[in-house]
Amino acid sequence: MSELVSTGVEGLDSILTGGITERSTVLVSGNPGTGKSIFGIQYLHHGVSEHGERGVYVSFEEDEADIRGAAESVGFEGFDEMVDDGDVVILDKREMLRETDFSTAVDRLLDTVEDGDFDRLVLDSLSMFQLFFDAEQEKRTYLLKFSDILKANGLTSLLINEQGAVFPDTEVGLENFLTDGNIYFIQTPTDSGVNRYVWVAKMRKQDIDTDIFPMEIGQGGITVHERAGGFSMMGRSDDQPSF
Repeated sequence: MSELVSTGVEGLDSILTGGITERSTVLVSGNPGTGKSIFGIQYLHHGVSEHGERGVYVSFEEDEADIRGAAESVGFEGFDEMVDDGDVVILDKREMLRETDFSTAVDRLLDTVEDGDFDRLVLDSLSMFQLFFDAEQEKRTYLLKFSDILKANGLTSLLINEQGAVFPDTEVGLENFLTDGNIYFIQTPTDSGVNRYVWVAKMRKQDIDTDIFPMEIGQGGITVHERAGGFSMMGRSDDQPSF
């Protein structure tokens, strides 16, 4: 049986019956502001702090200072020290977008992965990654090769994917076929703010709970309330808890 990698998110590991299958590549999708990047940072922070597993955070959209700031904003203790010590390596947009040539950017990433002893990787975001390609076939080929290289180097990876719609896109893209799992982060507006939810739609080689569960973002990161299956996505009734 394959080993499972804990995400570090209370409730989500329970839904996943323990975590993500080791050396898998998981697509994490949602519209802006749903908590995808925080999830990625939490995943790496947990790997170092609880399991001694080093990680790489690849960002095409933010500077290292932005990522450090996001970690600090939700109270991920010691994240700065993890980066300073090299337990979490950040390849930010200054590194990845220095050249417009795709092979140069990927070579920089692969050199980091192959030269270090890493266990976890977060790519933020796949949407920017795919802008390097014009043809759909070229995009499919490189994404498949990229996923295979990550697995060959022993990495369990989260690929963050931006969506414009509030609800998960019903059109299945090629990235859904080329990844081992799909996790959706969803938010719906309310009179007082937003309700947030997580949905594990697919995970190969695992028994999972495919219900939609409420989640919240606070100090310490993301918490998923796995005992609240069937929670309404259209608003709260008086007997529902506030998240």
